[in-house]
Amino acid sequence: MELSFEKYEGLGNDFLVVRDGADRIVPGVAERLCDRHRGVGADGVLLTGLEGGRPFMRVRNADGSTPQMCGNGVRCVALYLRAHELVPDAFELDTDAGPHRVRVLGDGRVEVAMRPASLTPSDLPVVADEPWIDRPIEVAGHALRVTAVSMGNPHAVTFDEVARDVVGPALEVDPRFPERVNAGFATVVDGGLELAVWERGVGWTQACGTGACAAAVAAVETGRASRGADLSVHLPGGELVIRVGAPGTPVLMTGPARRVFAGAVPLE
Repeated sequence: MELSFEKYEGLGNDFLVVRDGADRIVPGVAERLCDRHRGVGADGVLLTGLEGGRPFMRVRNADGSTPQMCGNGVRCVALYLRAHELVPDAFELDTDAGPHRVRVLGDGRVEVAMRPASLTPSDLPVVADEPWIDRPIEVAGHALRVTAVSMGNPHAVTFDEVARDVVGPALEVDPRFPERVNAGFATVVDGGLELAVWERGVGWTQACGTGACAAAVAAVETGRASRGADLSVHLPGGELVIRVGAPGTPVLMTGPARRVFAGAVPLE
């Protein structure tokens, strides 16, 4: 039996998009497909299609784990669904983090109204009695300040200069984050942000859409950026534009995605 897929990437964050294939992505399959030496190679598998007439996206990371949300993945799935004429230019996409309003702009870019950010500890979750905003902690022997943000998935953002290759992996599995966490390392430059993300279940990634949103929220909450203004977030794979509005309103993310190729692989 063969599995058909299309390879998409958003700022170098690459995925295998599979339509109506959830029953075939059993434990172990995503890991084999994403292996860059013995498989196709990807950061994750995106399952999509229509359920009850509504478009959906589910994510499997390269290690087989299931994150609630993937911002770069949303843009890839949006272009895939639009290319197959399953959706109009503007539509609502169901995810494990709730519905997201999506608009395909027609120039390779996609605008996504991400879910409102939350700083509430139980929403991440993080073991704490109050929100973490520039909270001083120690990780792997390194002191840093962390802002914890939920974008439907958990993020820990720091603006401190630290040994990223040590702190990133350690922060992901820090016991204060019982469901693990994505670790974002941000720097304010020329009115925007530079960002590197250690993604749970993936490692260092070229880009992370929810991570860019979380970093923008952290910058606003700590007074490093202005609320309601477009903020350029520069990741290793390219640039996303993020706008953080009033608390409780969607975070707007705009960025590119593209189809790379299509293929099919045998499933054992």
